Amino acid sequence: MSSIETQFLDLTAHHTRYDAIDPASALKDSAADKVVFIAGASRGIGQATAVAFAQAGARALYLTARSEDALKETRALVEKANPDTQCAISVCDVTSAEQVAAAAADCVTRFGGIDVADANAGYLGPWVKIGESDPEGWWWNWEVNVKGAYHLIRFALPHLIESARRRADEGRSGGHLILLSSIGAQFVMPGASDYQTAKHAINRLCEFVQSDHGEDRIKCFAIHPGGVATDLGLNMPEHMHEYLVDSPELAACFAVWLCSGKADWAAGRYLSVNWDVSELAGMKDEILRDDLLVNRMRVRA
Repeated sequence: MSSIETQFLDLTAHHTRYDAIDPASALKDSAADKVVFIAGASRGIGQATAVAFAQAGARALYLTARSEDALKETRALVEKANPDTQCAISVCDVTSAEQVAAAAADCVTRFGGIDVADANAGYLGPWVKIGESDPEGWWWNWEVNVKGAYHLIRFALPHLIESARRRADEGRSGGHLILLSSIGAQFVMPGASDYQTAKHAINRLCEFVQSDHGEDRIKCFAIHPGGVATDLGLNMPEHMHEYLVDSPELAACFAVWLCSGKADWAAGRYLSVNWDVSELAGMKDEILRDDLLVNRMRVRA
């Protein structure tokens, strides 16, 4: 929710693509030779992310979602953005380990590896108080948002590690993993216990990926994608819709920027796509010194 971003970092707030993260100019060819796997690529932010990586010169995109027709629409947009980018689609439910494993294996068979993985699939149900919630509906948030992200992490990591190793030998950056978090992870809003706790868990999961696999040169990020008027975003209570002012292209371009290697120093952290990347880079020393943008309990001695 963009109007409250300054509560976290006092940086210039952006609401759509801008020069520093534009895949067609500043980041042109930054994804060259890369194979990008995107879960949840059928519409909204996932669809925009596929197009942005194509504009950045990705060699191949492997796109999954539950709707084949919607995936075909995304593939058409990718082909229009860059006819040289190969694109494969696969119907896949991220809550199924077997389906995600099969999709990752198919991607590697088709394109030879995975250099970038983006866990973009998500779910947001109706906001209700815990004592009035539907147990199955409440847990489904965790099934999609956390279990789904875990599945992509688990089955993409071996290939991301290989990409990171190979590219490091060539003096390049690889092995990038993006998890879709939310600014909601930082709040306690009545009725949002399922979604906001799930996104809080995503931030910690990102930290664990970095802790477990940082030595493998993996770079994992948990990102707030802005306030976007997607079908998911519009499931929030109506009084929250005033915060849905960001374009899906902002998150898409920010993802390309993260995977360009320019933000490898910030791996394992929560980042908002609204933050100006040049100003964020200017805070690098402070962020690393004080271990900022991670989940920590601070108490007085």
